[in-house]
Amino acid sequence: MADGGQGFQALTLKVMRPAFKALWRMRVSGAENIPTDGGAILCGNHTAVIDSFFLPVVTPRPVSFVGKAEYMDDWKTRKLFPALGMIHIDRTGGDSAQAALDTAARVLEAGNLFGIYPEGTRSRSGYLHKGHTGAARLAVRTGCPIIPFGMKGARTIQPPDQFMPHVFRPLEVHFGKPIHPAATDAISDQRLRLRQMIDEVMFEIRELSGQDYVNEYANKPAPSESPAPTPVPVPEMPERRSSADVLKPVPA
Repeated sequence: MADGGQGFQALTLKVMRPAFKALWRMRVSGAENIPTDGGAILCGNHTAVIDSFFLPVVTPRPVSFVGKAEYMDDWKTRKLFPALGMIHIDRTGGDSAQAALDTAARVLEAGNLFGIYPEGTRSRSGYLHKGHTGAARLAVRTGCPIIPFGMKGARTIQPPDQFMPHVFRPLEVHFGKPIHPAATDAISDQRLRLRQMIDEVMFEIRELSGQDYVNEYANKPAPSESPAPTPVPVPEMPERRSSADVLKPVPA
């Protein structure tokens, strides 16, 4: 995001922060894990539209994120979302996923924060789903750390398909310790390296959000007759570790 855009975002947030603090009982922990300068990837769970409002409000530095170009067609979001840091991407032509990654990389290489939801879409079930590797690709490409975060309470504030959020309800946002791409440099297979890194991120998000984990993508088409996914129980973890095994389904 250009300096002028960040200045507009800072002005918008100067107004929004006290308003949000009056409307919701917000509690933030771990904000000291966000670097005071330089690029970093904020990577967290996504259960409600209002997540993209809460994240910039509770983050100590301006944060940008990619949003669909359709938001620019709606008068309700045309001004507000860019004011909160959204960079719109046209998904109708070419490789939109690559365009989004290239845009994010430019933000990070300029020394700014970039926010991403690794599930790729909102979780309508409330479960935490398997993460896509885009955030890991960004970390490896730019050398920027991933800061996992977990939101608690956003889905209660704004349930699925509800336009107006409930007020005076609690919200918690917990930021975890940075995960650096160098931690997986010993793995020669690039796909395995990215998968292991994003699995570690998803494990941290699960710990921070308290959600049950489902080992499938949130945007995976589900057969009409298929049963609801089975959450994976949270294992006892004596220490933080990076392993794809942490998140695989528990055998019956």
